[in-house]
Amino acid sequence: MKLTVDHGKCVASGQCVMAAGDVFDQREEDGLVVLLTEDPPAALADDVRHAAALCPSSAITVVED
Repeated sequence: MKLTVDHGKCVASGQCVMAAGDVFDQREEDGLVVLLTEDPPAALADDVRHAAALCPSSAITVVED
């Protein structure tokens, strides 16, 4: 699984952080998504997919291996 985020789409809702806090964070100055790892471990795959589904602006792209 590979991840990318589009900061231009991000609306700083924080849903990704709440769903997968080991993979996503938010910048303090504006709340935009911070990707902590582009290649999360398999154990977090379900959380990452859930985070992407929750994102109101579809700023998270998940590419399955």
